[in-house]
Amino acid sequence: MSLRIEWKKIESQGVSFVYYNSEFTGIRIRNVTRRDSGTYRCEISAKSEEGQHLGEATITLTVLVCEVPSSAMTGTVVQMSCKETEGSPPSEYQWYKNGVALLEKTGTGSARAANITYTMNKKSGTLLFNTVTKNDTGEYFCEASNGIGLSQKCRVKRMQVDDLNVSGIIVAVVFVALVMVLGKLFPKEDELSIYK
Repeated sequence: MSLRIEWKKIESQGVSFVYYNSEFTGIRIRNVTRRDSGTYRCEISAKSEEGQHLGEATITLTVLVCEVPSSAMTGTVVQMSCKETEGSPPSEYQWYKNGVALLEKTGTGSARAANITYTMNKKSGTLLFNTVTKNDTGEYFCEASNGIGLSQKCRVKRMQVDDLNVSGIIVAVVFVALVMVLGKLFPKEDELSIYK
């Protein structure tokens, strides 16, 4: 039999041709972005002595975008976000730090007792630190679930929180100012020739 294998992306404005080959194969999407979310269809047609044979399979790809800064300074505002747009019904999001589910700040019970320094919004997928501390350093990921099918997890990302090195900044500013002053007091030889 002669085979024709086609992969297509089904979109609201029509069908996009993705890939064609004459042998069984899957498709690989490199550097996946949110735009790659959607429904893909594999269509197979084969001619034989008995006539044309057709078959197809449909796959839904949901891309979960997770934004976690790699570093932050103590006392600053840090917001992490987690989003997927294709889920129906819409997903709810759960954030994890070092593999442990973060508590939602409700003002009562265990969440209040834990002295939580963040606000987690399960509907929007945001995790907000109004004043991040060194204790917030860790490995974060989020999980999206809409109660249908398996939940989706994004890749674990580490956030390192460090103290703002004020003394180092002052030393650097003083050094640059000193270099500038010395440059004015002792001009280079080629600059002196201008004044001769």
